[in-house]
Amino acid sequence: MSKAIRMHEVGGPGVLKWESVPTPQPGPTEALIRHAAVGLNYIDVYFRTGLYKTALPATPGLEGAGVVLAVGAEVKDLEVGDRVAYQGGPLGAYATERVIPADRLVKLPDSIDFNTGAAMMLQGMTAEYLLLRTFKVQKGQTILVHAAAGGVGLILCQWAKHIGANVIGVVSTPDKAELAKAHGAHHVIIGHATLAADVKRITEGAMVPVVYDAVGKDTFMASIDCLAPLGMMVTYGSASGPVPPVDTAMLAAKGSLFLTRPTLATYTASRADIVKSAAALFDVVASGAVKIRVNQTFPLAEAAAAHTALEARKTTGSTVLIP
Repeated sequence: MSKAIRMHEVGGPGVLKWESVPTPQPGPTEALIRHAAVGLNYIDVYFRTGLYKTALPATPGLEGAGVVLAVGAEVKDLEVGDRVAYQGGPLGAYATERVIPADRLVKLPDSIDFNTGAAMMLQGMTAEYLLLRTFKVQKGQTILVHAAAGGVGLILCQWAKHIGANVIGVVSTPDKAELAKAHGAHHVIIGHATLAADVKRITEGAMVPVVYDAVGKDTFMASIDCLAPLGMMVTYGSASGPVPPVDTAMLAAKGSLFLTRPTLATYTASRADIVKSAAALFDVVASGAVKIRVNQTFPLAEAAAAHTALEARKTTGSTVLIP
């Protein structure tokens, strides 16, 4: 038997239950892995609350790192004992052991420990596609990053600085402002009450070509007002709730703006995409340009407490759950 967090209904953190489950066996194209660490991400909250739909009962979680215990007969690129990490579906990471399609796994370099591996894949590969593919950030550009002290935010700030961009980070507290500054943000704004005016002052009226916003409803319109003509609004999360319906005429009136709601699943749909994105991430981490900050750990059995802390904005950087 294995252990896993199971949810039999959607709702608050209390729906997350620590239960015994049969140890799964891999199919022909799958691998069985034992988790050494599991990543905590805000998307886990979306599934728990029902914002994102899934069949119940379910085990949440989309990211982890561990060791291969067994492989299916058709798996050629993995062996028992390999150190691996992954991000993305299917759900099921909040477990001591799980099976997963082998083509979703990448081998973890020896230089990266399991906690870092579990913390970096989803958030780091999100940063990769946002900076290099959704809007290809160029040296010398000034960009705006919301939740700059969060897991994705700290990676975005460091990676964008490495590219040569100037980063304006938005955070909720002075402590988080210091953290964002220490990780590449050149300017930090606390709160969003006067966001557009602050950005106008920092950019001397030029505004920014792109906004990366994982907050959603509470910051959407303020973010739109920070964009230069032909700028791109990248809304990639909904921590404060989903963005209300948008009148596309508003995008025209504010400067022929672009609006996108990307997902990591789309950007890593193929095996080639996964390998390329992970390789770019491993490169910047190995070089030291991006440091993954695992600032909180919780026992996997206490996933409910981890969700409570995450939703209350009590976490910074990355959080991992330890089986």
